[in-house]
Amino acid sequence: MDRLKQIESFASVATRGSLTAAAQLEGVAPAVMGRRIDALEARLGVKLLLRTTRRITLTNEGSAFLEDCQRLLVEFADAEASVSAGGVKASGLLRITAPAGFGRRHVAPLVPDFLAQHPEVSISLNLSDRVVDIGGEGYDCAVRVGDLPDSSLVSLRLADNRRLCVATPAYLKRAGVPQHPAELSRHACLMLSSDASQTRGWAFKVDGELSYLRPGGRLDCSDGQVLHDWCLRGLGLAWRSTWEVEGDIAAGRLRTVLDDFAAPPNGIYALLPQRKHLPLRLRLWVDFLKQSYARPEYWTAAGLP
Repeated sequence: MDRLKQIESFASVATRGSLTAAAQLEGVAPAVMGRRIDALEARLGVKLLLRTTRRITLTNEGSAFLEDCQRLLVEFADAEASVSAGGVKASGLLRITAPAGFGRRHVAPLVPDFLAQHPEVSISLNLSDRVVDIGGEGYDCAVRVGDLPDSSLVSLRLADNRRLCVATPAYLKRAGVPQHPAELSRHACLMLSSDASQTRGWAFKVDGELSYLRPGGRLDCSDGQVLHDWCLRGLGLAWRSTWEVEGDIAAGRLRTVLDDFAAPPNGIYALLPQRKHLPLRLRLWVDFLKQSYARPEYWTAAGLP
């Protein structure tokens, strides 16, 4: 039995939670899907799925294997598409979603260049800070920043992202430069308000351990762009992402502090629904984002006026 077909069947059943649903999608009997899963488990010598009359759940080994399978299936589809891309033009509609702030700065400005390269593709871009249900709402791709929750979606890392503690040179001259995160309590800190999505606070690595602080201040806001603007006006320290402030740092408008305590980087990701084959337009879009973000000069130029 074809190994790839076994892996495809396992991924389809695992993500849909049902032999019947996966079988209907492929147009085969549920028993066929069951035999493929049985053969895969027998070959690997481990139980991947726990099946009852009511539901299917993943074992611990199955969860780990699913993540690897999804990545391999995407890479396989990419390899096929790269061979056939020479004679085929990308076309059709791409539905993309991204966080509002990041999307305004680092997704929307790239769309015109992508469309110029692929004139038969059209794009519908949704910018929203709510967590969009990609599959349920019919999106092809979501761009996400930060640590990802466990999900059956396929995630492709596009770039690293760091969070930095920044302030204007004028503020630091007036208030002093903090040498340790504990000193933030003596500074004006521009905080994301508690009704925003990020509530854990500012992350620092202290004595080898990651810790979160919520320093006080006279100003907070639920909008990160407002905090950025206030910081540029010299109103205090802010904890912002490199994608937002790298241009300001390069231009000298902002300086970083507490670099020795910076938390490890998280990521910028493209999330894709699980599917057998990626449309050429989607593969090219993800490659375009990755290539754009891979250029170090992109991040500094993106923040310059």
